[in-house]
Amino acid sequence: MHVPDGFIDAPVSVATGVVAAGAVAVSLRGSRRELDERTAPLAGLVAAFIFAVQMLNFPVAAGTSGHLLGGALAAILVGPYTGVLCVSVVLLMQGVLFADGGLTALGVNITDMALVTTVVAYALFRAIVKLAPHRRRTVTVASFAAALISVPAAAVAFTAIYALGGTADVAISKVFAAMVGVHVLIGIGEAAITALTVGAVVAVRPDLVYGARG
Repeated sequence: MHVPDGFIDAPVSVATGVVAAGAVAVSLRGSRRELDERTAPLAGLVAAFIFAVQMLNFPVAAGTSGHLLGGALAAILVGPYTGVLCVSVVLLMQGVLFADGGLTALGVNITDMALVTTVVAYALFRAIVKLAPHRRRTVTVASFAAALISVPAAAVAFTAIYALGGTADVAISKVFAAMVGVHVLIGIGEAAITALTVGAVVAVRPDLVYGARG
């Protein structure tokens, strides 16, 4: 999912950079309402966990591997605004330290992997929690569903960005089929990791899980 330098043209890269900068600015303000002295350290732990787990790839198909995106996990544990910040910091550090995703494509990566995954995941999570019985198990099930959907949603968003400014000579239909098909499988792994992690925290400290408050 990490987009390298030159894969998206300059105008679209600049446009997504503006979107990403706006999202980070809004999230900086919004995170003040989500965090307090008790939960602020958890945000750092979540970012560190996502950074570490994103470095681990798991096979999903012949010649293809995937890794945790982390938007759903971050949004549910520490809130959607703080979640955007956590994933954005991870993407920035990966681009600077490991060249995992181009720096000129940082706006694309943050828009796609931090903003889209977090917004889609948290919106779906809240809808399920609101409609389902108020139990701890509901939080875990909602986490699984939110993470599962957020990954192919990011793949669809990337296809839209590629349609606007892709530089490779590949048909949009092929990009869409390849991205969504693979990322549905990656979403299953993402959902399992997210549900297990959220479930473990809810079992011992539900007060620390933003999505489980109330």
